[in-house]
Amino acid sequence: MSDVVYLQIADDLRTRISSGELRPGEAVPTEAELAERWKTSRGPIRNAFALLRGEGLIETARGRPARVTAPKATQAVDVSVPFTRWARDLGVVPGAQTQELSLRRADASLAAALDVEVGDTIVSVVRLRLLDGRPAMLERLNYIESVGRLLLDADTDAISITEYLGAHGHPIVGLQHEIDAVAADDQDAALLRVPVASPILRLTRTSRDAEGRVFEASEDRYLSTIVRFTVAASGISAEGQYLRAVGG
Repeated sequence: MSDVVYLQIADDLRTRISSGELRPGEAVPTEAELAERWKTSRGPIRNAFALLRGEGLIETARGRPARVTAPKATQAVDVSVPFTRWARDLGVVPGAQTQELSLRRADASLAAALDVEVGDTIVSVVRLRLLDGRPAMLERLNYIESVGRLLLDADTDAISITEYLGAHGHPIVGLQHEIDAVAADDQDAALLRVPVASPILRLTRTSRDAEGRVFEASEDRYLSTIVRFTVAASGISAEGQYLRAVGG
C-alpha cells in the first residue's frame, strides 16, 4: 500500500507544481502536513520527495523545508537547433550582447580544431546569450576566415549566427558535440554573473559543411541553474558502449 501512496503523493505535488499552485521558490507542504493529509507515515512522504527531487521539481536540504525549483530549459544535444529558435520554441525571448568580434591568428589549439595552419587568420566571436533578459549562456565562436568574414557585415546582436551563415551558403551539414563541466573563468564569471570557479556546463561544437570540411569550432558555456541537456537514443550500439572515457 505504501508504494501506491508515495506515487499518489508525488502525482499530487507534481500537478500542483505544474499548475502554478506551488510556484518556484515556494516551500512544499511539510512531511508532517502531508502525513496528516494522506494518513500515512513519513516514509512514503520521503519517497515522494526523492522522486520529485530526481525529476528536478523540488530541492531539499537538511534543516530546511523542501522548495519548488526554478524550471530549467532543456537543450537537446543530438540535434542542431539555433539558440534563437530554441528559445522562441520555449516561449521565452532570446537576446544577444556581442562582446568581441575580431580577426585573429589561430593558435595551435584552434588550428587543430579548424583544420588550418597555425597563424592562419580566423574570425572569433564572444557573445552573451540571454533568456528573457537573463544571462543564460556565453558563446565563444571560431570560424575559418572565408566563413567568419560574413559576420563582419552583420549585426550579431540581432541575428541567429547559425541561420545567417546557413542563408549565406554555409549550413551545418555535419555536427559533433561534446559536453563537460568546467570551472568558470574570469570572463565567464563577469558575464554570467557567477563566482569564479563555479561549475558551468560546456558544449563544445564542431560544424562541417556538405564537403565534410570543418568551418566552425565553438564553445557554448551554459549556466547549469538554467539549462539542462538531454540526449535521445534509439537503441544500444552493437558494442554496447555509450560513454567514452576521457583520454581512453
